[in-house]
Amino acid sequence: MAKEKKVKNKRKWYFGFLKKLMKIKYKQPTFIYLGEEITSGGVILSNHEGTDAPMAFEIYSKKPIRFWGTYQMNSGLKMMYKYQSEVYYHEKKGWKLFPAKLFCLIASPLTNLFYKGLNLISTYPDARFIKTIRQSMEAIKAGENIIILPEKSNNGYQRTLEGFHGGFALFAEACLREGIDLPVFISYYNKKKNLYLIDVPIKYSLLKEHYPDREELSQMLCNRCNALGEMTYDDSFTAKYQKVA
Repeated sequence: MAKEKKVKNKRKWYFGFLKKLMKIKYKQPTFIYLGEEITSGGVILSNHEGTDAPMAFEIYSKKPIRFWGTYQMNSGLKMMYKYQSEVYYHEKKGWKLFPAKLFCLIASPLTNLFYKGLNLISTYPDARFIKTIRQSMEAIKAGENIIILPEKSNNGYQRTLEGFHGGFALFAEACLREGIDLPVFISYYNKKKNLYLIDVPIKYSLLKEHYPDREELSQMLCNRCNALGEMTYDDSFTAKYQKVA
């Protein structure tokens, strides 16, 4: 097992207090590793489950992590309010538009503060994605892990995922050109059981060898994520695979 790097926490000074408050809503999950543990310098692909999956990882995992997140949520309060009310709550979560806008008058300022503390890496749908790759590579070289939630969520966040966006592969390709062969961890958060299942890591070069087409690779990894979600758990399973998050 690779020796874990000591990475300085780059979150804002007030962020620890916010995380303690979040523990009231988000209870500690059980992290289950089917293989090697996450150390540093890897990519974790996860389902979304609304805010539950990312919050479970951010609040309770002790690994050095940085999240990818859509730029609208990382571009100031005005843009965040518009995205959070119209897209996140209305389109993805199915709220009526007026209650979503009303709720976000309170929620968006708090969310904005949280995202500033989170030190999120913004993602973009255009040429600005180069900035995402550059910042992510800097994080990897510093010993952090990148958590990506690539779920296609036009129809909302589903228990069975419909597909993965392929941006993570562009990032992995850029790393490979720099001589960094990223270990890729597929993970699935089971909200009902409050379990986070993390699969055996696979080097990106091996994935690319077997799935040179990015769309095929994305779908295969999505299928594997869904397969993790269908696994059953009992006490013997948990005892065998559970490790410290």
